[in-house]
Amino acid sequence: MRQVVLYPDLEDGGWVVEVPSLPGCVSEGDTREQAIENVRDAIEEWISAARQVGMTIPDETFEVQVCVV
Repeated sequence: MRQVVLYPDLEDGGWVVEVPSLPGCVSEGDTREQAIENVRDAIEEWISAARQVGMTIPDETFEVQVCVV
């Protein structure tokens, strides 16, 4: 299970999803639901690729801080 950050793509429309604990693991979708589905695939692919090259897979910390300015 991974924490994700989901936010609207203000320039192109749709949604962007980032996985803070997996550097560079980012996905997108036209709807929130599609973006979440896509990021699940991206997480699986990221972890699979990391294992293939012998990378350590970072633990998830689930530390959340929200700041709205």
